[in-house]
Amino acid sequence: MPDAGFEVRSYRAVFSLERRIYRIDTLRLNPAGVPLRGIAYAVILAVGALVASALPGISWVAAPLPWYFRIMALPAALGGVLAMLRIDGRPFHVAAIAALRYRCGPRDLRRFRRGTRPMGVWRPPSIAFVADGSEGSMRSLRYYGPGVTLVCCAHDRVEWTRSRPLSRRASVAIYPIQGGVVGTALTAMEIAAGAVLEVSGRPWSDRVHQG
Repeated sequence: MPDAGFEVRSYRAVFSLERRIYRIDTLRLNPAGVPLRGIAYAVILAVGALVASALPGISWVAAPLPWYFRIMALPAALGGVLAMLRIDGRPFHVAAIAALRYRCGPRDLRRFRRGTRPMGVWRPPSIAFVADGSEGSMRSLRYYGPGVTLVCCAHDRVEWTRSRPLSRRASVAIYPIQGGVVGTALTAMEIAAGAVLEVSGRPWSDRVHQG
């Protein structure tokens, strides 16, 4: 059977190539080589240091430093650090350009063009969810009137008067009956404004025994 081969169209699919300088004429440099990208970083930083040292606000800060430190040593050290730095696997200049483009780019697009951010935000209104009894058991919930509710299963109803204890906050409480069949006892109740309907998932007998 023929061996399954893997075609490599570029060495970049295997490892990332990096240009390095190992010697200048007869002068041998670092055995690992000096990355060309680090030299480019150092040159750019040296030019930036020369320009910055001539500015009125920065010249008095950089003046106490020796010229060889701020023009040669410091840019060379920072260039070496930036050459070794990897941000998300990318060189420093690639990651910096991507971050600058993201910061200066538009935040809202309309048909792949720069758009304006809308001033208003639409928010959907509150939605009331009430179980319809199709789960096979009653779900514990509280409903605050006004409104109309339809109970479609056998149940016990307990009404609390205004002189009810403070622990009973519901005006009407509904408890399921064990063995009750859905659809055999349809009851429509109108809940007045300010009244509270409490539906319990446990039968009334369980609460009586626990009380």
